[in-house]
Amino acid sequence: MTKTELQELLKTLTLDEKISMIHGAALFKTAAVPEKGIPAFTFSDGPMGTRPEFLPDQWLMIGGNDDYTSYLPCNSAIAATWNRECAYASGQVLGLEARGRGKDMILAPGINIQRSPLCGRNFEYMSEDPYLTAEMAVPYVKGVQESDVSACVKHYALNNQETQRHGGNSIPSERALWEIYFPAFRATVYEGNTLGMMASYNRFMGEYACHSQQLLDDILRGEWNFEGLTVSDWGGVHDTEKSATCSLDVEMGCTDNFDEYYLANPLKQAVKDGLVSEAEIDKKIMHILHTMNELHMLDGNRKRGGYNLPSSREALLKTAEESIVLLKNDKKQLPLNPDKIKKLLVIGDNADRTHALGGGSAEIKALYELTPLMGLKMYLGGNCEVVYEPGYYNYVIGNAWGRENSQNILSYNKMDEALNPFLPRQQRYIPEEKLEAINAEYLERAKQACKDADAVIFVGGLTHDQDVEDQDRKDYHLPCGQDHVISELLKVRPDMIVTLIGGSPVSTAVWSDQADTLLFSYYNGMEGGLAFARTIFGEVSPSGKLPTSFPKVLSDCGAHSLDTFPGIDTVTYKEDVFVGYRHLDSADIEPAFAFGHGLSYAEFKYSDMEVCDVTADMDTTTDELIPRRSLVPIFDITCRVKNTSEVTAKESVQLYVAPSDPVTGQGQKRPVKELRDFDKKQIAAGEECMYHFSLTPEAFCYYDETSHCYIAPQGTYDILLASSSRDIRCVKQVTLHKDYKISRS
Repeated sequence: MTKTELQELLKTLTLDEKISMIHGAALFKTAAVPEKGIPAFTFSDGPMGTRPEFLPDQWLMIGGNDDYTSYLPCNSAIAATWNRECAYASGQVLGLEARGRGKDMILAPGINIQRSPLCGRNFEYMSEDPYLTAEMAVPYVKGVQESDVSACVKHYALNNQETQRHGGNSIPSERALWEIYFPAFRATVYEGNTLGMMASYNRFMGEYACHSQQLLDDILRGEWNFEGLTVSDWGGVHDTEKSATCSLDVEMGCTDNFDEYYLANPLKQAVKDGLVSEAEIDKKIMHILHTMNELHMLDGNRKRGGYNLPSSREALLKTAEESIVLLKNDKKQLPLNPDKIKKLLVIGDNADRTHALGGGSAEIKALYELTPLMGLKMYLGGNCEVVYEPGYYNYVIGNAWGRENSQNILSYNKMDEALNPFLPRQQRYIPEEKLEAINAEYLERAKQACKDADAVIFVGGLTHDQDVEDQDRKDYHLPCGQDHVISELLKVRPDMIVTLIGGSPVSTAVWSDQADTLLFSYYNGMEGGLAFARTIFGEVSPSGKLPTSFPKVLSDCGAHSLDTFPGIDTVTYKEDVFVGYRHLDSADIEPAFAFGHGLSYAEFKYSDMEVCDVTADMDTTTDELIPRRSLVPIFDITCRVKNTSEVTAKESVQLYVAPSDPVTGQGQKRPVKELRDFDKKQIAAGEECMYHFSLTPEAFCYYDETSHCYIAPQGTYDILLASSSRDIRCVKQVTLHKDYKISRS
């Protein structure tokens, strides 16, 4: 339908029909207007898959067998691939399955900046870096929307903690907004053409994000020209007039009093009382109709989706494999040779724990989920004895989502007596007073089992008792006494391979010097266990890179060094733009593991870096403000990378820009270096490959609060090609011969 036809359709709607379209009529659905050919609009949570079906008015799963679905690697895992193609493919799977389940908008991706390792929803987000986040989010959104399903980018904006998330007042600087917290959202609008955006729970500069004229009207609609649908986070609206007169289109909530929502009967009364113009509602309806039209919900020509397809599982396996990060391999213990192992010992709760049905609104009913233990057994195929010992008891069961603590499920008998074999291990209750004895026995059993094993793999880390919506982690250490367990086991088996699973950085300080081998895996979806095994045994070489720095201690993180995380009522972003590696570099703090770090079974040699200034034939004399989207490259960079090993593998080359003077003419301190591009290629054993990058003036800019635009100052800069933010392989210096002033949109 044309815009004119949509406007004509709008004219046929009554006030009651319009209002029915802009608030929830069920927990995940608005009302239809069948007489006018307008269907209901149906939402579903993501980003790790399409959520199970719930009763229309209760937070209870219907419990059928038709809503099992593919379980995707979490957004942090997708970012850890440093592969735009993996992001695109993951988005394709999510969109296809959401459409196959009859959804119109999938509430993904989550792209809030990981400001602290302790944020409970970090696993749903991508990175501490705005450029990496944007570059992964854009193809993800495009992949989702191929199936006539809208992405819903969330949570706009400044939702960087779970503590007091429903009302904490986020106060960043203008510079931090436009350098760190806005770029990825802007990119999903301009480059990703997202049709959906979710307003966050928190307040922004004193106003709830769901009511914010600055966020929703001035920036999202005004500057970025967003034409799609904005939806509140569930229960994020607090005022009828404010939400009615800003560019929030749909109010969704967590309660069943749908007619009492702020944009329901209270809005109708406000219109009757002359407090809200019906024209404000018409704007919302046009956004909804535009989105429906883009999704072919009005013309009947909509694509058919599908879920639980074999092709989807293949794509998710590839993403899972590319996301695994090899942090240490000092003695080259990995990969293991399966032909030389007759007895493999696997220790740790996460070896045999599933994660899909956890984390809060990201939970899904996975068609299946391969654990590391299962993956190892599947790969070895019966030619090796695989022995499992838990090593420690994971006693944290309940979480902030109100799941019942399993204390009433099963009473503990004795360690040598059989527990109910049909209960998941994590639901077997052990009274607190017996934990110390049980943990001691678990550890002793693991130590004894170490003695005659050919290889030992520890699989620990976090679970969705820590990585979970509505609460932040309490500290930076591994839960359940794992630091002690790992240390003690390494005394018995110094060659133990330590592997961790989680959604956020964790401290490894207690035992890191003891461990020669360390592998990190984010929540890696339904094929995670197989990806784990294929990596351990060298079927694939690890190629993941950290999308977030691992500080040695929590106080090394900028937000924590200034005691600004978590904020309670007020969240002041005192660290400004110095988030993650930007802070660590500027403060000259050595991380435990650097942003962008990730080892391979191969070795790569970088050489022949060349930089070409392509501005010779360009008119660079203008001092006018340059629109961001009209920028053209000013430097071309090439580099040769050779795989000097006998292993075919992939390498992500990272490009950073470092100003020679980190203090601007206006006295603003700039980060030591910033990620400005990256590329990942597979290089066969003994072969070499050329990497190519192009930089526009935007790669050299910072945000100036006086002129409210980006400025790339004239001067010298180093172009760094690197394997991580702390592993610089090639450097060339370039010169900008003039200042560039660049619009922020």
